[in-house]
Amino acid sequence: MIADRLPILAVCGWSGSGKTTLIEQLVRRLASGRLSVAVVKHDVHGFEVDRPGKDSDRFFRAGADVTLCGPGETFHRVHRAAHLPDDSPNWLEASRRHDLVLVEGFKHTPLPKVWLLGEREAQPPPEAEAVLDVVPRHVDRLAAVLPLVEAYLETQWRRTPLFGCVLIGGKSRRMGRPKHLLRTGAGITWLEHTISVLSPLCKGVVIAGPGDVPACLAGCPRLPDAPDAQGPMAGLLAAMRWAPWASWLLAACDMPYLSAAAVEWLLSTRRPDTWASLPRLPGDTGVEPLLAHYDFRARGTIESLVRRGEYSLSVLSRYARMSPAIVPESLAAAWRDVDR
Repeated sequence: MIADRLPILAVCGWSGSGKTTLIEQLVRRLASGRLSVAVVKHDVHGFEVDRPGKDSDRFFRAGADVTLCGPGETFHRVHRAAHLPDDSPNWLEASRRHDLVLVEGFKHTPLPKVWLLGEREAQPPPEAEAVLDVVPRHVDRLAAVLPLVEAYLETQWRRTPLFGCVLIGGKSRRMGRPKHLLRTGAGITWLEHTISVLSPLCKGVVIAGPGDVPACLAGCPRLPDAPDAQGPMAGLLAAMRWAPWASWLLAACDMPYLSAAAVEWLLSTRRPDTWASLPRLPGDTGVEPLLAHYDFRARGTIESLVRRGEYSLSVLSRYARMSPAIVPESLAAAWRDVDR
């Protein structure tokens, strides 16, 4: 299941056990450290979130999904699709936009969970599965649970599968040939070289963009550029749509000094609160988005840029959670392409 490798953790217990208090404390502590946290709450009795008779409530009861916008906040109230059960995993959608999802309730699901004991309760009920920890009532629960949550987050974000995406399709200004078919001193194409560096570090590698490829790469997955985007962004977006829960190591095909050491350094810059690692060469002010790492959570921002007609991956450096990383001088050559 996709949820098995996502940072989704349930906080469960009977009514009055202190779930809301603990989650509030966790959110305050985690959010103060730059983490983006979502909370999904389950209540078998339903919710009263809008006053009857208000315009928005009337729209909802008439059958519309409603979005309310105010200063600094947006609220969505939607109807559950008829084909989905009442406990369908809303937490999956929340995971696309947050570093961590805390779920209050849903005690009968297989989600990993912390169980809060109530008064006169000695253990969780037998039907509660995947319980990582049982927390007594009369302890400092934040101090007891926070290390577990931090360790769980560290474990889960590393479980996101890493794929490589190699961009092809451009011509060399000096050589007059497709860049990916230029050859190294060893006699192999730049495309083969790039894939040979990425493959040992990735679950799989895809080729994005048009053009012929060497026969030895015939078995490598090929992706057409996303039709609604342009340039390198079209290749990256095609890959993110193809495997929407993967993280992506993006590489242009024309970097003759690309090395495993450079890629390993790039991957070492990943963090749970970083959705894109955008290298910056020493002394430069811009970023190098064509040898960079993109978490699946960056897709929402990229899709928004495409809808606005902005197709430069460098623009991502202006947004939160898209982090520039200064390349060590000893590895800087890896980011040079054949036209430099």
